[in-house]
Amino acid sequence: MLAGKHVLLVIGGGIAAFKALDLIRRLRERGCQVTPVMTNAAGEFVTPLSVSALAATKVYSDLFDLTDEAEMGHIELSRAADLIVVAPATADLMAKMANGLAGDLASTVLLATDKRVLIAPSMNVRMWDHPATQRNLKTLQSDGVLVVGPDEGDMACGEYGPGRMAEPLDIVAAIDHALSDGPLKGKHVLVTSGPTHEPIDPVRYIANRSSGSQGTAIANALVGLGADVTFVTGPADADDPVGAKIVRVETAADMLDAVTAALPADAAVFAAAVADWRVTSASDRKIKKDANGALPSLEFAENPDILATVSQMEKGRPELVIGFAAETNDVIANATSKRDRKGCDWIVANDVSPETGIMGGSENDVTLITADAAEDWPRAGKDAVAQQLAERIAATLS
Repeated sequence: MLAGKHVLLVIGGGIAAFKALDLIRRLRERGCQVTPVMTNAAGEFVTPLSVSALAATKVYSDLFDLTDEAEMGHIELSRAADLIVVAPATADLMAKMANGLAGDLASTVLLATDKRVLIAPSMNVRMWDHPATQRNLKTLQSDGVLVVGPDEGDMACGEYGPGRMAEPLDIVAAIDHALSDGPLKGKHVLVTSGPTHEPIDPVRYIANRSSGSQGTAIANALVGLGADVTFVTGPADADDPVGAKIVRVETAADMLDAVTAALPADAAVFAAAVADWRVTSASDRKIKKDANGALPSLEFAENPDILATVSQMEKGRPELVIGFAAETNDVIANATSKRDRKGCDWIVANDVSPETGIMGGSENDVTLITADAAEDWPRAGKDAVAQQLAERIAATLS
């Protein structure tokens, strides 16, 4: 898909700049032309000679180079490529982009472009978590900037957490998606995934056994068909989908807020295993054992029904709303009743009894329930089930 495409790669000044060298190699071996732009700080981590050798072209870095302005000025640089990729996207570069600053070649190119921009953030975990960076991220996303990563892990500074730049192959996949023309190109699909955690006290919570793997598989399949995917996930074990916008939540109330904020969408797939109940008054301190052995008394309230809320919207309802029904008995009858009760278009029903190995496993055995029929799909890997569902969504939205 990348053969014949042209990427303008802006390399920011961070330790992750060394990954840009591998990114260039990966893009080039796929037939993609890469024009590199380096910030002055990037030159402290990788040399222009190394970048130029791998890209097989000149490196641009000086805004006021008269020769460059005559041959390939910042306006032409910003518009000659199919996509602009910023990797690593440092906190400084993100701040400049969010606030429209243009004090060097990289920031000027980013402000002058009329092409899509994909950033791969990379910075210390405290810088990533800082409210200013998170504000800038939201601004960039609202401006249509695509984001891949960051990953979580050990950092060069010795700390651990989110802030590591996405791996080159993950960035390649995000680039491929941004430049692909699949049947869902231009469609926005919302996917929820994983369990929710409903707190009892600061160390205990109510949850379920959902791994989030089916939701991730669905998001990956939709991205592969060209969709712009917003992935709202609870605390799942599965990896995040590549090329989707990731929104992390904890509780059902958090998930409803994130879903509402992500609308409008052309389709919504509610694959998350949302807890039905929450503790009405979660303790702000760890609940201790009673000296007399008395059990603590917990009062419960019903959580918001996210599927029903979106399905029954009078304004802004997605064209296609899909729910999941994880059942342990009377699967078809219960799922059919759920579709009617919630008001969604389709229900993907499955039997999650312990003996099936479905919940938390690698396979799924589903029945697609629509207004017209109940279609049994053969048991298959969750990736295959996701691909079949994504293709069905594409056919319906086309």
